[in-house]
Amino acid sequence: MTTPALLPLSGRRIPNLSPGASSFPHHRATLRLSEKFILLLILSAFITLCFGAFFFLPDNSKHKRFDLGLEDVLIPHIEAPKGAKHPGGQVVIHGQGGHDEHRHREEEESLRHKIRADHERALQEAKEKLKKSRDELRAEIQTEKSKVVQELKKKDGPKPLPPVPMPKVVGVNDGDPGEPDVKEKRDKIREMMKHAWDSYRQYGWGHNELKPLAKKGHSTNIFGNSQMGATIVDALDTLYMMGLHDEFKDGQEWIEHNLDFSVNAEVSVFEVNIRFIGGLLAAYYLSGQEVFKVKAVQLAEKLLPAFNTPTGIPWAMVNLKSGVGRNWGWASAGSSILAEFGTLHMEFVHLTYLTGNPAYYQKVMHIRKLLAKMDRPNGLYPNYLNPRTGRWGQHHTSVGGLGDSFYEYLLKAWLMSDRTDTEARKTYDDAIEAIERHLIRKSNGGLTFIGEWKNGHLERKMGHLTCFAGGMFALGADGSPDDKAGHYLQLGAEIAHTCHESYDRTVLKLGPEAFKFDSGLEAVAVRQNEKYYILRPEVIETYWYMWRFTHDPKYRQWGWEAAQAIDKYCRVSGGFSGVKDVYSSNPTYDDVQQIVCHVGFKTAPDDLMPLESWVFNTEAHPLPVLRLANITLPGSQAQR
Repeated sequence: MTTPALLPLSGRRIPNLSPGASSFPHHRATLRLSEKFILLLILSAFITLCFGAFFFLPDNSKHKRFDLGLEDVLIPHIEAPKGAKHPGGQVVIHGQGGHDEHRHREEEESLRHKIRADHERALQEAKEKLKKSRDELRAEIQTEKSKVVQELKKKDGPKPLPPVPMPKVVGVNDGDPGEPDVKEKRDKIREMMKHAWDSYRQYGWGHNELKPLAKKGHSTNIFGNSQMGATIVDALDTLYMMGLHDEFKDGQEWIEHNLDFSVNAEVSVFEVNIRFIGGLLAAYYLSGQEVFKVKAVQLAEKLLPAFNTPTGIPWAMVNLKSGVGRNWGWASAGSSILAEFGTLHMEFVHLTYLTGNPAYYQKVMHIRKLLAKMDRPNGLYPNYLNPRTGRWGQHHTSVGGLGDSFYEYLLKAWLMSDRTDTEARKTYDDAIEAIERHLIRKSNGGLTFIGEWKNGHLERKMGHLTCFAGGMFALGADGSPDDKAGHYLQLGAEIAHTCHESYDRTVLKLGPEAFKFDSGLEAVAVRQNEKYYILRPEVIETYWYMWRFTHDPKYRQWGWEAAQAIDKYCRVSGGFSGVKDVYSSNPTYDDVQQIVCHVGFKTAPDDLMPLESWVFNTEAHPLPVLRLANITLPGSQAQR
């Protein structure tokens, strides 16, 4: 890109800057702005040096004064006879005492020599500059600009992170499953992952998501209007654990060179936290590559302004450039959402651990303490809380959308702390007790489901998102109060069975977005806008947890059947797409490949990502248990 040219000075032609060249016409004699600037800079520096030097000469009654005419600037001053008038009109006053006079003269002579040398050096540099060609000057200017940019980056760049002990990382490699049929299934799952990744790599690289039919990039409003490579960040840990290291390296290189958070984009704090910060932290712990940790911290700093509310409950959205936050327009009179501000704890605790900055830990603990002080209708947490007033919004409670991962993170905060965060465990147990009492019911056909509480009334409908709860109950069974571990493991199994029925009762063997339990219909969607499947993983997630805790082979089989149905009905040439009606034998596609599903664990052995050492965030990104015996987490009061 060229810069505007300047008109020649005083209308004259400007001589060519290359040695030995003649003048050239007016329209070609113009200089670029940056080239003129460097010449003016040299001249001003030269004049400043000449004049400025004299201001540093000794100036008191014992010293001479100099008339600063042009000859004094360019030629060292020649002393006038004693008592004579200086050519400039000033009287030359001699100091008292011959010895002092001699010493002062030597000092002044030394200074004159220094000024002369500086003048000659400046003149020589100016001559050298004028001898250079335009291309050489342009290259020098670009070099100087680059130096300035680098210096500014060093000055304003992130401070180096403190060294901290790396948690013990175990079970990150996918070993040989041993059984031939399991190995065959595992290889098929890996092939599906590679098809999804390769399609994104070819058609949507750098975009947040992919349109696999149109074969182009796609994004939703949760990531603003920027291309932040959400699929790349979200898939890194899965690629690593599947042994797809070339693909992992491609993703890492894109992140190193292209992932920039200083963009004018309004993003979802919740989504960016679970996908980006969670994904980057997981990639760091798995691979040990510092770039992932650095990027996670850079992004986390951009999210902190979202907490600048009267209550400390964060806004749902924040502009990464300006730091201005707001809430979704549809969310109960400007409220924040329970599942969003309640799903930050795992990532923020790890951020404080890695950075030594207590702000992250303090932000999420403040949320917990505020909620603990509030009255809860029937012991239930409503889905909406106004960040300005600190009051609940509409009294709607759900273990599905709007509420789900809040409960999940209470349990996982306890697990991630190596079971030392007993406050989190107690809060989880109390919440689940209220949910059992008011939301969990059995249908006439014997299916256990979790309904939604709306203004004192139970709606007998369960969402696909709610199906994660079967795995949560199983994960939290050990450590339950009153020896209820068996009860909660059984409850998890019943939820898994109900969600499997929602899949099995469709034509495609894929589950609908929501299904009802009334009017003689059970585990079946009624409304057309609830019959779609958008590659959601919650049901398969519950199968995986149930397999890990029971080793009942039916859960592995159910997971494999779901993977086969995805491959059969959602696979297209450009990736995988959601479908609009799971009850239709000829479904139409929604043409969106959501962030790559994590289905690979369903065929994995128990020694891959053991649950004693890892806790998965709500986007299935593994974070290590922090065994911090005798270490105080910055910002906490209790020992962790």
